[in-house]
Amino acid sequence: MFAIVNGVIVTEQQFLYDYVVFIEGTTIQQIVHQSEAQLDGVETIDANGGYVSPGFVDIHSDYIETIVSPRPNSVMNMNIGLRESERILMTHGITTIFHSLSYYGDDKYSHKAIRNPENVQKCVDAISASHDEPHLIRHRLHARFEIDSVDQLQQLEENILDGKVHLLSFMDHTPGQGQYRNLEIYKDIMRGYRTMTDYEADTLIKEQIDKEKITLEDIERLSRLAISRNIAVASHDDDDVQKLALVQSYGTTISEFPITLDVAKEAKRLGLQTIAGAPNILLGGSHTGNLSAAEAVQAHVIDIICSDYYPPAMLHGIFELANKYEEDLHALFQLVTINPARAVNMAHEIGSIAVGKKADIIIIEQMADGYPVVTSTIVDGKVILQTNYR
Repeated sequence: MFAIVNGVIVTEQQFLYDYVVFIEGTTIQQIVHQSEAQLDGVETIDANGGYVSPGFVDIHSDYIETIVSPRPNSVMNMNIGLRESERILMTHGITTIFHSLSYYGDDKYSHKAIRNPENVQKCVDAISASHDEPHLIRHRLHARFEIDSVDQLQQLEENILDGKVHLLSFMDHTPGQGQYRNLEIYKDIMRGYRTMTDYEADTLIKEQIDKEKITLEDIERLSRLAISRNIAVASHDDDDVQKLALVQSYGTTISEFPITLDVAKEAKRLGLQTIAGAPNILLGGSHTGNLSAAEAVQAHVIDIICSDYYPPAMLHGIFELANKYEEDLHALFQLVTINPARAVNMAHEIGSIAVGKKADIIIIEQMADGYPVVTSTIVDGKVILQTNYR
């Protein structure tokens, strides 16, 4: 047994001051006022006045693609990539990660070798194998299925049946709608990958629009299969309020990155869990000109903040919202802990500091200039990180 002392404990309901958290084995055993805490002979971790928070639950992160494939045509060993990724993620307070791997159709302008079907499957298998091997944090798979990936339907279904998928989302990046409804912005993004003329860009856009797509019946069938196995289903880049009713009809409970404030508001009204990307907060807006995450949080239409592609952004995002936009910090902690845990059906085990739950806990201290840093990370009751600034 050990105890965390001298910290501000972040519970679901409130900040607790002058309390002690006792951990035994893999779980939280007690949360008691320091006046009642029996600490004789008990090892302690001093939080130094910092926040004692549940570990962050990141349900949308494609950072693994960057680690495994640091250059477009270079793919490193999957096991090395996975193990190195968790060494990075734990320093940012992420104790449960949903690696968002993309099932894409042929992409003629932004080819990434990591998104080749065989490489995606290697990474899927590595994530699955990690559960039975020594590991630091909780690894899960968020299968992001692009609707033009017709030839990968069977592989996705097999992975669901094999228990390798833990969150399923359907994406439609067809130009002219969703995230890329502004074709001029889309062309600029294309040119960021390689030089091309207007004619070449227009030709590629037409080819993408004309691609074969999976049917609504396919989406409904896969969604039913996922839901039957307690796997949450998400939509992606919802750009129209009418679309929300459609995605909800096949069992979707999560709306990832709604494109406008009106869509986010309607998603909330319908009971969908809404997600915004933390990098959007730090950058001051969307890189594609869509919804500002800070604006959406201020309007109280965002339930979950994810790292998207930049792991430090969850920690810095919530403190930025508190300091710059004067949002309530306690409420912001819920966006990166219990809310995402609920969305992926894991709240019975993780996501909050409560007696009987898994001891996934981080300590966040602030430097003299207010800069937040994770100084301790605990997963399953084991201290996996301690950092001491000098």
